[in-house]
Amino acid sequence: MANPPFQIPVARRSLLRVATLGAGALAVPAAVAGCEKPSDGDGDSVTFGSNYSDEVPKQAIAEVLQESELNVKINTVDHNTFQENINRYLQATPDDVFTWFAGFRMQFFAAQHLATDVSDVWSDIGGSFSDAFKQASTGQDGKQYFVPFYLYPWAVFYRKSLFQARGYEIPKTWDEYQALAARMQADGLAPIAMGNKDGWPAMGTFDYLNMRLNGYEFHVDLLAGREPWDSPKVKQVFGLWTELLPFTQAGANGRTWQEAAQSLVAKEAGMYLLGMFVGQQFPEGADYDDLSYFPFPTITEANGQDAVEAPIDGFMISSKAKNVDGAKRLLRYLATPEAQNAYLASDPNNIACNTEASTSGYNALQGKAVELVSGAKHISQFLDRDTRPDFASTVMIPSLQTFLNNPRDIDGLCQQIEAQKKSIFTS
Repeated sequence: MANPPFQIPVARRSLLRVATLGAGALAVPAAVAGCEKPSDGDGDSVTFGSNYSDEVPKQAIAEVLQESELNVKINTVDHNTFQENINRYLQATPDDVFTWFAGFRMQFFAAQHLATDVSDVWSDIGGSFSDAFKQASTGQDGKQYFVPFYLYPWAVFYRKSLFQARGYEIPKTWDEYQALAARMQADGLAPIAMGNKDGWPAMGTFDYLNMRLNGYEFHVDLLAGREPWDSPKVKQVFGLWTELLPFTQAGANGRTWQEAAQSLVAKEAGMYLLGMFVGQQFPEGADYDDLSYFPFPTITEANGQDAVEAPIDGFMISSKAKNVDGAKRLLRYLATPEAQNAYLASDPNNIACNTEASTSGYNALQGKAVELVSGAKHISQFLDRDTRPDFASTVMIPSLQTFLNNPRDIDGLCQQIEAQKKSIFTS
């Protein structure tokens, strides 16, 4: 059984910077509140709040939970609704276990005492995870609150057959990337697919532009509120982005990421910067096997392609869990290589976090993901996970949507973001 040949290089400094965290109240809609399922008191009955709402991951997690030897009652809520309303959900009557994200986002809720300490779970499972994964699961108090399940890198996806038919070559530099986009446009394609209706997909473009231009440390400092958003460095990021907009699919704010993916499936678009979950939109067989990707290109030699965006997804236990013992049993099961391998067998668009999970069944995309992550010097968790939830949702989502609609006033946009950042991070 082959094991993943990498130890994810997540810097502890970047994962434990949460001294400025504050509560960002989010409204929980009736759709969420109405789905809450209290435990019936049975020691083997556990409620599970899930944001795995797309068809493939929803079915995959259901199959895994059926094998848990527990009576798991799944409460599935649309991914975006779940994420936008998680704070109020956790303060109300949440499920025992809930799906969530590593790093800053996990630490926010741990600091708000909305999550249960699972350090005793880690005493059992720790030998199967790298120190980096443990760091990504650790709150600012040094205790663990999260169990990693899988991760997925963000990269530029394309169809191999299209590149071969057109004679396109993989770009490695910023100039080569733009030259390829111009060539695709001349060939009648939308060079860069984009669907930003939900507000978060465009964050990946900002993250890569900023890390490639200004470096990983500046990027995480910026998102943590320690660097100004109206600085020349940030304005240059948006300036570079304007160079890509003529090659970007028009009407991005009115299109979901799934709809944008369909243009890549149909070979109407040439490239698409997104996470590996884009593979969910490709039919099994020849279409899926035709999908590949390359790292976001180099902008400066100093930063190269050192940083990779690779969010870690997993599970937490709410502080109001009715069956804590059962919830911890479930987390121990979900941490096993068997559970993670079983999930990936149905949703092969991620890679397992457990270092004992087998890679022998990985497809070409997963194999490339292992290489991409193992070769990175820095791993980012994505903009809306590397900063405060309220700043991401109330400031950055509308700001990036505004930029895509009207990229002409970069100075005004950056000044507005900085003013809102100061208000939020000092509250």
